[in-house]
Amino acid sequence: MTDPSQPAPETIPNRRRSWADLGPRLLSAAVLVALTASTLYIGGVVFAVVVGAIFALAYREWETMVTRAPLTPGGWVLIGFVALSGVVYPYLGPWGTTAVIAVAAVIAITMRGEAALWRVFGLVIYGAIIIAALAMRGDTIAGVWAGVYLGTVVWMTDSAAFFAGRQIGGEKLAPDISPSKTWSGAAGGLALGTGAGLVVWVLVTDSPWWIGLLLAATISVLGQLGDLSESAVKRHFRIKDSGDLIPGHGGLMDRLDSLTFGILLVLLVGALHAGFGSVAEGLLYW
Repeated sequence: MTDPSQPAPETIPNRRRSWADLGPRLLSAAVLVALTASTLYIGGVVFAVVVGAIFALAYREWETMVTRAPLTPGGWVLIGFVALSGVVYPYLGPWGTTAVIAVAAVIAITMRGEAALWRVFGLVIYGAIIIAALAMRGDTIAGVWAGVYLGTVVWMTDSAAFFAGRQIGGEKLAPDISPSKTWSGAAGGLALGTGAGLVVWVLVTDSPWWIGLLLAATISVLGQLGDLSESAVKRHFRIKDSGDLIPGHGGLMDRLDSLTFGILLVLLVGALHAGFGSVAEGLLYW
């Protein structure tokens, strides 16, 4: 029997508690993958509208984060411009999207408060991602396969980093930025993300396998850097999650951060190799 006069022993944390959010995470991920895959396949105006809406919602989180205040009418105007920047792409191309974001940036600069530069930075980043996503999709089947390749690398990297980090643990990757991330998670994410990307590459293109491997590894690393970059911004503003829109994942910013640098790399590589009008082809076919 336990002596009540003795101090209670330290409670050993139940390892299963760390997986309590697994169910909501998997369900949310399934919905996101289904939405992304279906709209990516449809392409055209539908894909542009969905991309604009998703990043408008992400900018909504950015707006409340950098202003440290509830949304204002001016904030809603900026959110609307981000959504519009995606909608106009099929009709006016990248220059139309750039023009819409430029107008939004001018409005942000004229708004009062210390958050003006942060607002402009967010608008520029999300505008660039919208252009990259829509240019990658294009109007050919290659855009679908490029999206599948990119999404597979990014999501497998995220998933492996999550599971490896929680199960193995170990040395922290960047404790001053994100205390939960570990080197084991980073290594696991790099391994699975690169391997899964290589499998997709071999299945969808007959280009040299080593190019697919190199690109997948680079996208995987950039995905983790994007995650850390967002964590650094959130730490600057002293918040843990950008929002609570996605059960088990937090906000859209938390879900999309790993995509940021990777999709910009896809735009850069594809455009340099085959021209801006053939980004997907430039990425996949060598």
